[in-house]
Amino acid sequence: MAFTGDEDQTIKLSEAVKFTQKYRDSAKEGGFLGGYFSRDSILKILDQEDCVGIRIYNGIDGSDKNTYVVVGVTPDEKDMIDGELAEFAIGCPPRCPGDSPLAGTD
Repeated sequence: MAFTGDEDQTIKLSEAVKFTQKYRDSAKEGGFLGGYFSRDSILKILDQEDCVGIRIYNGIDGSDKNTYVVVGVTPDEKDMIDGELAEFAIGCPPRCPGDSPLAGTD
């Protein structure tokens, strides 16, 4: 089955909080909890011809810190490796929101 870009992947906040809490409970103290990507970075990927969504890979950067690599995906489920890619996530920590149950900072 091909990707369409219309897949419904929404969840309720209560479910999302459970998922992120479980992850935080298993993470090392001060461990990488998430990362911020700008709207422009995401739109550059999504605006590519034949791009129907994004795939996010876990990675380790040149400073041995956890990060994400974001790549566009085609309807036939292929990574658009010759197109726009994003990395350089602004990590949480240290840049965590001060009032989010997803980051455990509410």
